[in-house]
Amino acid sequence: MKIGFAGLGVMGGPIAGHLVRAGHQVTGFNRTFAKAEAWAIETGGRATESPQAAAEDVELFILCVGNDEDVRGVVAAALETTPQGCVFVDHTTTSARVAREMAEQTQARGCAFVDAPVSGGQAGAVNGQLSVMAGGDAEALTRAMPAMDAYAKAVQHMGPVGSGQLTKMVNQICIAGVVQGLAEAVHFAENAGLDAGAVYGAISKGAAQSWQMDNRWATMARGEFDFGFAVDWMRKDLGLVLDEARVNGSHLALTALVDQFYSEVQALGGARWDTSSLAARLQDRRPR
Repeated sequence: MKIGFAGLGVMGGPIAGHLVRAGHQVTGFNRTFAKAEAWAIETGGRATESPQAAAEDVELFILCVGNDEDVRGVVAAALETTPQGCVFVDHTTTSARVAREMAEQTQARGCAFVDAPVSGGQAGAVNGQLSVMAGGDAEALTRAMPAMDAYAKAVQHMGPVGSGQLTKMVNQICIAGVVQGLAEAVHFAENAGLDAGAVYGAISKGAAQSWQMDNRWATMARGEFDFGFAVDWMRKDLGLVLDEARVNGSHLALTALVDQFYSEVQALGGARWDTSSLAARLQDRRPR
């Protein structure tokens, strides 16, 4: 497929690289052109300096940018040159509202829009093992699937446009609670004088087991918080969750509390630490 790609950061760069290696013709755009050039040299893709150039004559235009306003700007620019029939796939985590806005705008130009946030983090992007939760027209998603196969281990159609973003919000609610519980467990084990490794060995094969426990217990205990998904990004995502909760009447006391705990991590200087750094506010120490 001929694909335009906007956003070549820690997630988008590896995703776009998988597309090139799968044989697709990919033109990549990034706000910092030097990053796009470096990506092109590394992968064999083509770099460009504008979304308009990336979108010319493409069958698929993929976004993996920062926030709602970034999506609005890139889609508006890309629609200047995308041909009719192009499918837009947005891997950015955004509000459901902006997904619906983009669907209306792209449809007015004879294109389709799929909101398709991902889970799996930087490691999932690098290894081509992302989980995708997609909202939008099922036929448009089917047309995008040959590309997604290059970097996704699972793609689930969740319903109409916006459903992908709402599902990602559910994902982030779950992660927030699990990480906070794990941070408290590590903290308690240390204060009780227990060997953290032995505790993990005892409880990790039972009901307490989780991905977070398997991958972050030991690093939390060591005060290591450099594993990709930054606190700033998590607070952005939780802000979207809490905004949506106010609209649909959900009561998310734990999510709101964990969001405040992340603000304390930011105050410790941890804006770019990963989400497991909730442990740092309990340990009251900088990462090692």
